Amino acid sequence: MPKSALTGSRIRERRQSLKIKQAELAAQVEISPSYLNLIEHNRRRIGGKVLLDIARALKIEATALTEGAEETLLEGLRDAVAASRRSTAELDRLEEFVARFPGWAQLIAAQRRRIVTQNRTIEALNDRLTHDPFLAEAMHELLSNVTAIRSTASILAQTPEIEDAWRDRFHRNLFEESDRLAEGSQSLVSYFDKQATERAGFATPLEALESLLEERRHHLAELEAGGVEAIPDLIASVPQLGTPQARALAQSYFQTYARDAGQLPAKALADEAAHQRDPAQLARKFDVPLPQLMHRLACLPRDVLGWDVGLVVADTSGSLLYRKGVDGFPVPRFGAACTLWPVYRALARPTVPVFETVETPPGRRFSIYAYAEAYGSPDFTAPTVMRSYMLVMPDREGDQQTVREIGTTCRICPRDGCIARREPSILAG
Repeated sequence: MPKSALTGSRIRERRQSLKIKQAELAAQVEISPSYLNLIEHNRRRIGGKVLLDIARALKIEATALTEGAEETLLEGLRDAVAASRRSTAELDRLEEFVARFPGWAQLIAAQRRRIVTQNRTIEALNDRLTHDPFLAEAMHELLSNVTAIRSTASILAQTPEIEDAWRDRFHRNLFEESDRLAEGSQSLVSYFDKQATERAGFATPLEALESLLEERRHHLAELEAGGVEAIPDLIASVPQLGTPQARALAQSYFQTYARDAGQLPAKALADEAAHQRDPAQLARKFDVPLPQLMHRLACLPRDVLGWDVGLVVADTSGSLLYRKGVDGFPVPRFGAACTLWPVYRALARPTVPVFETVETPPGRRFSIYAYAEAYGSPDFTAPTVMRSYMLVMPDREGDQQTVREIGTTCRICPRDGCIARREPSILAG
């Protein structure tokens, strides 16, 4: 239903909120009550002087009666419906619902955003608790200390007659294990405090660089404007890059970024992408390798490109070397991603482009472009290293009828009966 077709509903809601009778409003704008009744029930189109007179009488801008609800609110409600597979909500009356009950619509959209945020928190915490190497080692040490203390205390408690030398040894063991337990606990607390309060506290140089890219949404304005010459100042100004290893890794990435920005100017690429979203076609247009084009698209901000683009790069081990998720398509920070992602299937068909429409558990659909090729220069004496690139774009209705259901990672995927499931989901039941 066009937005303008709901003008009558908005007039009715506004009139009722001001406690103005229909006949009173009709008299003020010099039209008959029956005609106003038809307008308010969307049976007559309205515009020109009549619309301006009604808006003036209702003390509201005319555009507020004709333009309707914000698109973000409508999109939020559509997401809420898509996420509930058993929903019987009338999507064809969504704008009418927003126009008549804006308060309820905002409440539902807010609740949906809260659910999405909580799900993301669960995903992040699960990834960290399951795969963070520091936490795994720290928890192992704590459990070993607790077990040793319990065993020693049990011997002392259950053996009333014990030689003094042995009792002293057991007491010493208790003291030493308790001391190690206290140190391990303090180390664990300090680790969490550091992660929460210091942006530079990262376990690896890659985590430090990823933190910077996530903070900037993978768009580095300094390099867009200044190119390679801006790299030293950028590295010096970023608190995340606190170690020589992190700075060296960032230096290499920034050089690649500056090269791509020079060969693929943001505005020129965005203008072409507005008419042609196929990355292979765009790569031919700009005469650059497909992986370079895909990376550059993922670095363009939403206000330039018009939509968010995600990118995943994987090698043959399944490890994710580069990750940029988008709303509705999160990428796990630790551990393996969903086996059904096209990024892995492309590795089995090098140099053959893979296109697929997928649907994630929140009910969002995306167009996926995946492509794998050998990494680095050809070398007859060295093994071939393959890398796969997967571009994630919002799906446009009609791109492809066949839709593949995928997840993020098995541990937090709610899909039942998936042939690729490796372990039970913590969200099941």
